[in-house]
Amino acid sequence: MTVSAPRVLITNDDGIDSPGLAVLARCSLELGWPTAIAAPAEESSGTSAGLLAAAADRRVVVQRRELPGLPGVEAFAVAAHPAFITLVASEGAFGPRPEIVLSGINRGANVGRAILHSGTVGAAMTAGINGARAVAVSVDVGLNPDSEPHWDTAAAVVHRFLPRVAELAQGSVLNVNVPNVEHLDDRSPRWARLATYGRVQSKVTQVDDTTIELASVEVDGELEPGTDASLLAIGHPTITALCSISDVASPW
Repeated sequence: MTVSAPRVLITNDDGIDSPGLAVLARCSLELGWPTAIAAPAEESSGTSAGLLAAAADRRVVVQRRELPGLPGVEAFAVAAHPAFITLVASEGAFGPRPEIVLSGINRGANVGRAILHSGTVGAAMTAGINGARAVAVSVDVGLNPDSEPHWDTAAAVVHRFLPRVAELAQGSVLNVNVPNVEHLDDRSPRWARLATYGRVQSKVTQVDDTTIELASVEVDGELEPGTDASLLAIGHPTITALCSISDVASPW
């Protein structure tokens, strides 16, 4: 029996012009999978699974785009958060209902319980509860604003597992993090549970009576063994099942 190629939607929270979005789209296209792109018109990091959309006359603005290096691929810039995009995609907003949603590749790791706040993960979770198989992918660039992501390394990890994602149960959601290194050497992907806290945490400062400042800081201390934060810190790509992947064998 011939299995048809799954329909794929690519989204993110870094915005339609993010290089990581195009890298992830090419991973899908190289498998010959029908692929469409729909991503926020502007950066929407930290939006979790929020459904906020910028409406004009109660209509969400959607603009068709042609992205560099992806000729002929349907792409849409949407004035909305990524979870909204995957929700309406499940109702056919950007063509046939996607069977797989790939979110990322995010510039910055998404580990630990703080993934609750991630727009990248929120998009994947929203896709999962609407019946798609979904994967959120991030590369760990840390807090250095000058750190250049090694997109090719992240793409190599995606290529390794992506063919198996189509075999997972509907509604399966995976969270994948890749260390920002040029070569992984023999550091294989590892299954991991969510850490309580990651190396990067939020710090809230009361500036004055009318202002609160929220910043990200790196913290010292031992990370919990076997968690996504600790395995990523020693150079392993990590995979965390956020929703059950049923009885299908590991995609790695």
